Amino acid sequence: MPDNVNTTETSYADGKILKHAADGVGVVTFNNPDKRNAMSLEMWEGFGEALTSLRDDDAVRVVILRGAGGKAFVSGADISQFEQTRHNAAASEQYAKRSAAQRALLADYPKPTIACIQGFCLGGGMQVAMLTDIRIAAHDSQFGIPAARLGIAYGYDGLKHLVSLVGPSWARLLMYTGMRIDSTEALRIGLVERVIPDDQLWGEAMAIAETISQNAPLAIRAAKITIAQVLKDESGRDMDAIKAIGTACMDSADFREGRQAFMEKRKPQFRGR
Repeated sequence: MPDNVNTTETSYADGKILKHAADGVGVVTFNNPDKRNAMSLEMWEGFGEALTSLRDDDAVRVVILRGAGGKAFVSGADISQFEQTRHNAAASEQYAKRSAAQRALLADYPKPTIACIQGFCLGGGMQVAMLTDIRIAAHDSQFGIPAARLGIAYGYDGLKHLVSLVGPSWARLLMYTGMRIDSTEALRIGLVERVIPDDQLWGEAMAIAETISQNAPLAIRAAKITIAQVLKDESGRDMDAIKAIGTACMDSADFREGRQAFMEKRKPQFRGR
């Protein structure tokens, strides 16, 4: 999975979370390949810092998440920490609070997000991937949630996203058995959107990200907000937010640029305002 981005890399969590950005595309890399990118608490917190930095960078329009080493996206939580961090209910609650803040950040992320999945995507890795907007996977990917094999309860938010993607029956099968499924099955049940040959995965992820980064940011923001509201119960939908972003689009310089570029038969130059 070669990098096509020449830019300064920033590291967090002692180098186990990496971040870089160029040409409108931000990339966060889970960089713990010796443990198949299993997530420690420090990595969760570093992940949040990386996401926040890219969120606040106006030059970044889309963010890709990926795993280092080619063997895993994220293989779950770092079980070697469990004796210290999740040995009973009280400790587990504290662990959940610290990691939940980072998942909430991703769940409400204002920019489009893409999970670029190769190898193992298990447990907490599934939770991260399910929180992204788009999931593309290499042929060699494997998916599963082994909570039943570890004797732990998978959280409400994770199961909510799982059910919304694959339905309750498949959610039960995956959770009750702890089974792993391959990328073909994941595509069939709606867990991922595309399956790509292993050696083409990164190029495809970048192609999608670059296409998104060249489109009008406000229009993409409108789509993201509206889709999120559609997925809520009708009584909980924020129709004012949908109206506000729609108005912002129609009054934007980008809308004028889009119209003019179409008439002049040239590529539009969107600025997000």
